Amino acid sequence: MRICVPIDQDLGRESPVSMHFGAAPYFAIADSTTGEVTSLVNRDDHDGHGQCRPVDALADHNVDAIVVGGIGMGAIRRFHEAGIRVYQAMGGTVADALAALEAGTLPLVDPSTACAGHGHG
Repeated sequence: MRICVPIDQDLGRESPVSMHFGAAPYFAIADSTTGEVTSLVNRDDHDGHGQCRPVDALADHNVDAIVVGGIGMGAIRRFHEAGIRVYQAMGGTVADALAALEAGTLPLVDPSTACAGHGHG
């Protein structure tokens, strides 16, 4: 499985999970089979709320799941339409998020946990 984790700094597995998907400066892409973690620059991080195209940004990376601190309903909807599951991270690092996903302890993001705007942590 290929997992995307939006991150604030590019520090490999020790990168801190970003609290908002669209505003994250980088995405860590983890391969659960090989354990490899690579990163890419988020080219949409300057867009206004609801204007980023997350599925487009990750289209060439064959992502199966997203683990994120916060994400808006529009992005969730686009990921669901693409067959990509979106999980709620509990902070920490990429390594923490991947371990929690593997342990089955991360909940799926739903409307009650989606971001409503950019005025949050």
